[in-house]
Order: sequence, then structure tokens, then C-alpha cells
Amino acid sequence: MKKILITGCAGMVGYATYNYLKKKNYEILATDIDLNEEWLKSLDIRDNERINILLEEFKPDVIIHLAALTNLEYCELNKKEAYDVNYLGTKNIALACKKLDIPMVHISTAGVFDGEKENYLEEDLPNPINVYGKTKLYGEMYVENSLEKYFIIRPGWMFGSGKKDKKFVSYIMSQLKEGKRNFKVVDDKFGTPTYTKDLIKNIELLINTKNFGKYHMVCLEETNRYEIAEFILEVLKIKNYSIEKVNSEFFKNEFFVQRANSERLINKNLNLKKMNIMRPWKEAMKEYILEDWNHLKEN
Repeated sequence: MKKILITGCAGMVGYATYNYLKKKNYEILATDIDLNEEWLKSLDIRDNERINILLEEFKPDVIIHLAALTNLEYCELNKKEAYDVNYLGTKNIALACKKLDIPMVHISTAGVFDGEKENYLEEDLPNPINVYGKTKLYGEMYVENSLEKYFIIRPGWMFGSGKKDKKFVSYIMSQLKEGKRNFKVVDDKFGTPTYTKDLIKNIELLINTKNFGKYHMVCLEETNRYEIAEFILEVLKIKNYSIEKVNSEFFKNEFFVQRANSERLINKNLNLKKMNIMRPWKEAMKEYILEDWNHLKEN
């Protein structure tokens, strides 16, 4: 039975990871700087002394490294903090894994690419176009260059984990709950969604192997924000709505950081290892909307 230390476990991916692995009877040490659940233990990944204390106490068999600053606008305005967390923090965790000779699972991003291609394989050359993407790429590079036992995971557009989900799908669902029926949605950005529940299931498959390396981990089939919004309304059988297509310039005041036109990833390495259990995005998203997103049932 594996003992798993998880960093950055207070967010949407961490919530899904903790709950899934706990049910599988792994011994979990869930950590974060934001202690918003009783099962979380304090860890700032910039603090090497604290990292070493927890390692000595828990002695993990693997570390799943989720901790990161992921808000693009915040990263752009706080470059040093983004660098310290996304690069130096990742370096600290990599050094810890090297010291214990254990595997590291590092969650990266499709944002390491510039979006000039229609879709991306693991071996394509990264070229990030914003501070967030650059700092995540620096973290990737350190892990890849300093460790032999590593899994670098690049998800796509994340959704999942209900109350922890602050991404696009949950935003639309929250607006619907409040009675909104008229939306403006961009149709000029393309990507591949990733369901947190499927992500951690696929990660679990990997960590029980020695198939170390870099993996894209996204749902099957491509889409855009407009199509996702339409699908949500279709699944919920909501009528009398309107969705107006707009381009990204429409939201430039709120989302001022440049984003890639395409963040479409292909799970080439998972396919080669015959370990790709990611589902079509519509199948996964329908399950999330109808079974896992509980806000619409509250009150």
C-alpha cells in the first residue's frame, strides 16, 4: 500500500485526488497553504525546512505535486511570487523526491504551448506566452532534468470537484442557478477539457507502474467555450436562453493576459502505453453536471 503526500490539496484537483485515493485505502498526507478542510496539513512549498519535517514524519512512497499559482492575471501582476511558487516550489519538491528516491507526479499545464499549432503532442516544443506558462515550464524542466522517477502530467481545461470548481463549467452552472439565461461566450479559443475524477484515476494507473515520463491527460475530442456552454444547457434541458458568440477581446479588461488560441492536447504517450482511460469530454461532463455538481440541488 502506497503512502502518498499531496501538495496543493485544497483546490479542485486536490479535492478530487484526496477523495478518490482515500476511498482506495491509500495512506494520504494532504497538504496546502490554505487549510480550508480539516484533513489538510500546513505546507508552503517554498519552505524547505517544513518540507523536510513532513518527509521525516510521513516518509511517503510518492509525492503528487499539485501546488501552484494558476490564475493567469495574478501571475502576470505578481511575477516573483509566481516564479517562487511555480518554479522554486516545484524544485523543492523535486529535491525532496530525489532525497527519498521516490517518484514525483508533477501537474503542469497545456499553457506551456503558444497555441500556434492546432494540437500538441508531448514531444512538441513548448513556447509559453505568459508568466504562468513560463513558470510552469521552468518547473517541468527542473523535474525532467533532475529526476529519473517522474510523471509530468499536462491536463487541459479543468472541470470537476463541485464546490471547489472555479473554472468555466462551474461558472456557467453557478450563473444558471442564480437564474441567468443570457450569456456571452468566446468562440475563438480551442482546447480539450479534463475531468478531475478521470485525471486522478489515470494518474493512479501510472504511479503503480514504472512508465516514467511526460503525459498529456485530457478528455477525448476537441471543443471550444461556446460549444461547452451550449452542451451544459442541453444536458440540463434549459429552454428560453441565448448565447452570444464573442471574441476574446470582449473580455480583455477582466482577462487581460494573452492566452493561446489553441490548447488542444493529444494523449499520445498514454495511448502508446495502452493506459489512456480518459473519456470523451461530453460523456465526462454530462456525468459531472448530473451527478457531481451539487450546487443546483442546494436550498
